[in-house]
Amino acid sequence: MQIVLYPAIACLHIWASSGRTEIIVSAVFLGALALVVVFVSIGAHGLLIGIMFMANVVAISFHCIWKLYTVAQPWLHRHWRRKLYPIAQPWLLQYFSTLAPAWLMHDEEAGRLLLPLQQGRAAFRMREFSYDELRIMTQDFRSMVGQGGFAQVFRGVLLDDDGTGTAVAIKRITTTGGGGGDRPPVVAGDDDFLREISIVSNVHHRSLVRLLGYCLPREGLGSSSRYLVYPFFDNGSLDSWLFHGTQERRRLLPWPTRRCIAVDVAKALAYLHHECWQQILHLDVKPGNILLDADLRAHLSDFGISMSITRDMSSVDTRGRGTPGYMAPEMLVNAVSAKSDVFSYGMTLLELVGGRRNFDPASSSTTDDASSSATPDFTRDFFPYIVRDKMARGELMEAVDAAMALVDREEVEAVVKVALCCIQSRWDMRPTMLTVVDMLEGRVAADLPLQSRHLSTVNFSDLLSSSSLTHGQ
Repeated sequence: MQIVLYPAIACLHIWASSGRTEIIVSAVFLGALALVVVFVSIGAHGLLIGIMFMANVVAISFHCIWKLYTVAQPWLHRHWRRKLYPIAQPWLLQYFSTLAPAWLMHDEEAGRLLLPLQQGRAAFRMREFSYDELRIMTQDFRSMVGQGGFAQVFRGVLLDDDGTGTAVAIKRITTTGGGGGDRPPVVAGDDDFLREISIVSNVHHRSLVRLLGYCLPREGLGSSSRYLVYPFFDNGSLDSWLFHGTQERRRLLPWPTRRCIAVDVAKALAYLHHECWQQILHLDVKPGNILLDADLRAHLSDFGISMSITRDMSSVDTRGRGTPGYMAPEMLVNAVSAKSDVFSYGMTLLELVGGRRNFDPASSSTTDDASSSATPDFTRDFFPYIVRDKMARGELMEAVDAAMALVDREEVEAVVKVALCCIQSRWDMRPTMLTVVDMLEGRVAADLPLQSRHLSTVNFSDLLSSSSLTHGQ
């Protein structure tokens, strides 16, 4: 009976396993027990039966404990993430992560457990540059490639150990007053800045721009600014392709490429919202913060600085964040959540489909009127209204960027429905970014809520007329 029972337990362990790691561990465990039985088989008959009996008891107990762990795993991970891991992290970083076997580090299921350890080591390796190093890298900040309300971006060259140079983008953040009128600085104290830098450095996703280092001058030249060092993307930002180029340049972004860009950005935001150890809000999703690599794949930049928060959404301040035209309505009253990023993503998605800004004062129907301060006709000039109207009439393809050829109508309609779901005025009616990814990839049907199937999704006129966007700023 023992001889028959032992193979039966082996089959229970291996064929009832749910993952590759569980199968490997079960096979190793049962193999070790089998070797014990073989080595003692030369002994007395009664001793062999006793040892096999104990082996069966241990194997059954091991299987039950393993299954109980899989049931309790979500609870354990939640408490590990919030309470135990911060205490155990230094010891784990020093010992366990360096002793982990190679096969475990490459296993997908085990990699999710060891990823925080790898991220922690990466945070310790993140480089702190001196101000003089940045001056040398940028040739005294000679080549500016971008500028915003509170920051400038310069191109530089970072010399590697072998003497070769890697192109980098160095972002200079002004801290002594915002560059955009009355907008305050984005970051506050040095301690908060360094804390947020450490959190962002632990974020690893192929569609997020990786932070290479930082500089925090203490005194003298440059002390009124902070600096971040990122990889440089030769293809620049998405808005330079959509809004600052010719129709021929937009033609280089065909529909499959644009759809891939939409999925890349959605997955990056879903990662920040749902998969990071500490939830990170972007709060400034727009084409200007989406960079394109050599293969025209999207990488989301400018995430996390001054907005890494706990999941209870406590002590969140949105002053100085967001860009008019992409800001969710609730941000105007300092109420923010991950759904605020969903709104901005939906506005960006519409611009990606239409190849134009959602609202451009220069092309407004009111620019030829006698009074330039007249309220714009948003039902005629605001792209979300135009798209909704065209979709209701069955003329959606007229709103699609004419520079694109061979566009799949059904795919465009599905993407536009996702965008319109995202820009609901009520934040609780918007989907999560995980649901957005599922809708874009066809796992979930994209359908508008019943309340929003008319042209009243968002009171855009109140939202935009109160912002500086309608004044051309």
